[in-house]
Amino acid sequence: MRMIRELAEFEKLSHQVKISEEALRADGFGENPFFHCLVAESIPAPGEPQGSLVVGYGLYYFIYSTWTGRNVYLEDIYVMPQYRGQGIGTKIIQKVAEAALYKGCSQLRLAVLDWNKKAVNLYKFLGAQDLTESEGWLSFRFEGEALRELAGC
Repeated sequence: MRMIRELAEFEKLSHQVKISEEALRADGFGENPFFHCLVAESIPAPGEPQGSLVVGYGLYYFIYSTWTGRNVYLEDIYVMPQYRGQGIGTKIIQKVAEAALYKGCSQLRLAVLDWNKKAVNLYKFLGAQDLTESEGWLSFRFEGEALRELAGC
């Protein structure tokens, strides 16, 4: 939860974090998890008093495409600022890709804010295709009152 809040703050979207720790536990670690999460830990040097520290995470879930079948969606990837530039984010993305292939997925999808040039450049460097540039896809969502109205509630 700490890192979810840190990510939201970094993205200037803290006001959108509504989920509770209890909901995260139930949704990610219950009988039928809605998501999977990988964490990156910093292991202390021998003799250091502190234990390991979670310094990054990747939260993903499986989706389905009528065109390509099984896909995985990387909802969040976050590495604490002081640990960036060490390849941790790349390693998290690689592990999600491994999980995707293991489950028979044909694509790994994600979204990034247009101003986050470091992330955009990393994804392109790793071989991701920018669908906004190449295909013109735009992202939409329904929430709150618009979702209730759409559902007729």
